Amino acid sequence: MKRSTRQLVLLGACALALIAAATWQWRRDAAAAPGTLLSLEPSSITRIELVIGHGSPAHYAKREGHWWRVDGTPARTDDGRLGELADTASAAVLSWRPASDFDPAKIGLTTPVSVLTLDGQRLEFGETSVTGPQRYVRAGDRVALISLRYTPRAPASESRTLDAGMNR
Repeated sequence: MKRSTRQLVLLGACALALIAAATWQWRRDAAAAPGTLLSLEPSSITRIELVIGHGSPAHYAKREGHWWRVDGTPARTDDGRLGELADTASAAVLSWRPASDFDPAKIGLTTPVSVLTLDGQRLEFGETSVTGPQRYVRAGDRVALISLRYTPRAPASESRTLDAGMNR
């Protein structure tokens, strides 16, 4: 075998070894990743219930591709806002810990800031973390840290009403 052929074979073997090592590391990292808040696909969610603070629950249902508020007389609602609420299911979790590791009062889960129920799966939003723009969220018997951007908000019409009432 010529010297140049041996070098090409050695170079190919090194490249294959490098690809194998990278693939192994990628799979290992993927297996260790915390994942998402819920295993639901946001586009498949058809029922949402939202309670903000001590307010009354708002119930929503998806019908023929659009969101409707179904409390009392059904009325079309903001598809974008409800889409954001549904997207909370796929929020990237920064870390998971057992709920038993926390005192619920210290992280705002005794009286949650808001409670979001997506197709029957309840998420309780607590206080923000002191370590960054993150919020504690209880999902079942675990507590997750997620980005603040997934915190449920009141509809714009309710926000204006709440703001006006606070300025009196």
